Amino acid sequence: MPDGQGRGLRRRTSLPRLALLLALTTALGGCVVVGPDYQKPNLSLPTKWGSGTASKPSKPPELSQWWRRLGDPMLDELVNEAVAGNLDVASAKASIREARASYRQTVGALFPSANGSAGADRGKSGGYVSNQFQAGLDASWELDLFGGNKRAVEAARYGMDAAEEELRATLLTLIGDVATNYVSARGYQARITLAKRTAASQRETAAITRNKFEAGGATAADVATAEGQASSTEAGIPSLEAAYAETVHRLSVLTGRAPSALVDRMKAPKPVPAPRLPIPTGIPADVLTARPDVRLAEAQYASATAKIGQAEAARYPSASLTGNIGTSGAKLGDLGKGSSISWSFGPSLTVPIFNAGQLKAAVEVTQAQRDQSFIAYQAAVLSALEDVENAIVALAQERIRSGKLASAARSYAEANRLASTLFQAGSSSFLDVLTAERSLYSASDARIESRVAIATDYIALNKALGGGWDGAIDSSRPVIVDKRTGPHLARP
Repeated sequence: MPDGQGRGLRRRTSLPRLALLLALTTALGGCVVVGPDYQKPNLSLPTKWGSGTASKPSKPPELSQWWRRLGDPMLDELVNEAVAGNLDVASAKASIREARASYRQTVGALFPSANGSAGADRGKSGGYVSNQFQAGLDASWELDLFGGNKRAVEAARYGMDAAEEELRATLLTLIGDVATNYVSARGYQARITLAKRTAASQRETAAITRNKFEAGGATAADVATAEGQASSTEAGIPSLEAAYAETVHRLSVLTGRAPSALVDRMKAPKPVPAPRLPIPTGIPADVLTARPDVRLAEAQYASATAKIGQAEAARYPSASLTGNIGTSGAKLGDLGKGSSISWSFGPSLTVPIFNAGQLKAAVEVTQAQRDQSFIAYQAAVLSALEDVENAIVALAQERIRSGKLASAARSYAEANRLASTLFQAGSSSFLDVLTAERSLYSASDARIESRVAIATDYIALNKALGGGWDGAIDSSRPVIVDKRTGPHLARP
């Protein structure tokens, strides 16, 4: 090789000194991690739930597959279909994939990085054509002297936990919405059936009244009132039909389908699902481990705590090791032999001296964000406790109301039977019949609404306790891009 190229060899320091420096900085990097360590919050919680519960705490809540205790196979099918096809769930799964990739990206900063390069030039000068080939390797390693990168990895790990809890929270809401809309749809079907049956009975009463009028046993006002009541009952049916259609459309969308996809499957009326009651509610502390929104808030609080150390480490010196090696030759085969080789290797140290308080302010920003996250965690816990207390009371009181409505419906049914019999025998006025029919319909309709309310309160209680999908979280469902139809989700 030419002498000039041979003298291009650069040596910053001797190899033994470099080895000693590397060992020293590596040791330093493994023993100092600045910033606060995350500690699980210690909150003071009640030992039992308030009104509507027994004096002794109940056994832990049965949250696994809670919707199956409504005893409706079609509801079970719809829940499974919604978990597989809902778009919010698909978005939450994509967020998990993003968080996991971000975590792996952050972990990569703890390790050395290396980049290779190669090039070739061909030129002509003074009638002489020459070739020049180059190859090189650059490597660097930022030493994590004060644990800034470790804190970043810690924050990313908690961020990954938060993404998984976000998916569980989405599933909790989704399953609750599917069950609530399904119960509402069955309730509307029952109310529509009752309204049609009542209207038909009222039409029969109107016909009987007209016959009695023609025989001189009733007045024209009685006939008009009877027909008006039948029409009034029939007028409420379209509103019920519209409300039923809306719930079916919502169910279809929740499963990731077009709004009319479930119309045929839901057409045949079925009873309003009745839950097995009572259900165990456990103790208030259970919501800390069962509620995904509470766990999500805690993961965000932990991540914010780790970011304080990451910002704190930026206030301290940083060190890195860099090195490169390059070779060049007139022929490609000369890169490994007979070529010009240059290399350099050495440490670098960066010390923050003056930055007008920016780094300190950055630490204070993360501390304030940590405090906000802790307050959000406390708020999530209180909100969870409130949800459970409200659901317990609502369910208990609705069961009492339902019992009273059942008794009222039985009494009004007997009164209606007696009033109709007496009216046909000419021993009672039409006003008694009118009042009895109206009261019976009102009580029967309210009883159906109460059955819906009991099932809805049962659903709300399970949601409040943190019940939800407990299967494995599969976040691998990809988005497929088709050149003709555009992006779409892969079907499970």
